[in-house]
Amino acid sequence: MITARRWLPPVLLIALLAGFLLVRVQQRLDATLGDYRAEEQLLYLSSGEWVKRLSLGYDGLMACIYWTRAVQHFGRQRLGEKEYKLLYPLLDITTTLDPQLILAYRFGAIFLTEKPPGGPGRPDQAVTLLEKGIRLNPDYWRFWYDLGFVYYRGLHDYQHAAAAFYKGAEHPAAAPWMRIMAAKVEAEGGTREHARFLWTELYNSTDDPIMRQSSLSHLIGLRVDDEIEFLQGLVGRYAKETGKLPRSFADLAAAGMIPGQPLDPLGNPYRIAPDGRVLLDPQSPIITSTLGRRE
Repeated sequence: MITARRWLPPVLLIALLAGFLLVRVQQRLDATLGDYRAEEQLLYLSSGEWVKRLSLGYDGLMACIYWTRAVQHFGRQRLGEKEYKLLYPLLDITTTLDPQLILAYRFGAIFLTEKPPGGPGRPDQAVTLLEKGIRLNPDYWRFWYDLGFVYYRGLHDYQHAAAAFYKGAEHPAAAPWMRIMAAKVEAEGGTREHARFLWTELYNSTDDPIMRQSSLSHLIGLRVDDEIEFLQGLVGRYAKETGKLPRSFADLAAAGMIPGQPLDPLGNPYRIAPDGRVLLDPQSPIITSTLGRRE
């Protein structure tokens, strides 16, 4: 007990000094970055090893700082300029500082793949990030799932997607459906049912609220695609039977085809454009594929 008390003050002093130096390093970094244009910031931030050397051994703490910055950058860009120029460099630095920060790889893979304006639309960067994660965490089989998902969703490259699923299926701990999904994607390409399965699995495989919300949003969007396809079929049937396009869903209700005004999963009304297309309400925040258009 006496020995512990003797050593406690020096230990605290060292910890406080290291923390102070770390804050000063980060402040110096911030001040330097503030003088650079966005393109130069990209170059300046590109070396995770350089930041690692400046972390004074506090790699984990610095990784948390850069992880927070990546999330904040993504959120700010979605609400503002929508350029996302620093998202990949921030994620790369984060995972260099802490190669086992699984969430950073999975977050990056999903949000780098998001199409503009909701994301940067850079599935190529998502592939690079996930390949880094696989290289540094070979026992985490879900990275192969994520890689297959990026090829499937972001690049529409079903052969590479199937290959990633097959590779992940070789891991002893991998879910048995990985091999089944690989075979289906290889044979059938991209289908809405495959996408629904992949988003559902992603939703169920994480407790992170950001990733769960993103997965849920896309699952809702897939449901909207199903509903729009069904309603579009009714519009076509109405036009065939009456010789004219319906002006609104009230015409379909009057013809006995639907019980009333159809609503999307968030309670917003669908509408029919003058050319007969079924559209989402302009104010609806739902993310869909090509079906849920707004005008």
